[in-house]
Amino acid sequence: MTSQTWIITGASKGLGRALAEAALAAGDNVVAAVRTPDSVADLAAEYSGSCSVVRFDARSTEAAAGLVDAAIDRFGRLDVLVNNAGRGVIGAVEEVGDAQLRDLMDLHLFGPAALVRAALPVLRRQGAGTIVQMSSQGGRVSFPGVSAYCASKFALEGWSEALAAEVEPFGVRVLLVEPSRFRTEFNAELEFADTVDSYRDSLATLRADMADAHGVQEGDPVRAAEIIVRLAHSDEVPLRLPLGQEAVERLSDLYRRGLAEVERWAETARSADFDAVPAAAHPV
Repeated sequence: MTSQTWIITGASKGLGRALAEAALAAGDNVVAAVRTPDSVADLAAEYSGSCSVVRFDARSTEAAAGLVDAAIDRFGRLDVLVNNAGRGVIGAVEEVGDAQLRDLMDLHLFGPAALVRAALPVLRRQGAGTIVQMSSQGGRVSFPGVSAYCASKFALEGWSEALAAEVEPFGVRVLLVEPSRFRTEFNAELEFADTVDSYRDSLATLRADMADAHGVQEGDPVRAAEIIVRLAHSDEVPLRLPLGQEAVERLSDLYRRGLAEVERWAETARSADFDAVPAAAHPV
């Protein structure tokens, strides 16, 4: 395979770390964008010629251009951008405040958007590149008690779907990865909003399930990383990739139920149009 250069945010652990290791093992170059450079010092030492570590806060829109410049300065090009950094907040809509919601939006939408904007001039000039957006099955289907997290991933997916159509003529691909539960630190580092008594009982099972999932998640981050690296080197990538059996089954069920609901209410919906007006055929 031709060597590629990656930027991976949140590369210190979890899927980000697995991705960095898989890309380096495949002979690629990696810019590991992390808040704590010491967390990937071992990778930098083992792959001194192909791993560069940059201190980076994925929420910082101001730092995005500097990260892209660092990749170009070190390796001369950029082929794969992975917006991976993320975290979860658990709580009912009434329990999650503005600050928590905005922080998630900064981390899962505004930070990634700034990094993509910084990278696109480089990718367009090259006429090639892959943008990997680490979403979630929660970016397609929302759950009680996880509204803030799902809202931020829904936003990333909507933004990225438009992006994919915009950059396709330039040879740039977008891959939205929608994992189910993988055996990383994600569930161990969840933020739980202060409980409102009205939701204590109704969300008790969810809170316990999310907290107890650490260490027993069914997804293997090493296998997931190998799949993503292989796709980045392939001639074709899907727009959306449900990753893990639960994600495949849950999202398949979502699409079936969604289609059935549209069909059930189709005549009611169509009756809102003026009579004898042909169906629209606009680009949006």
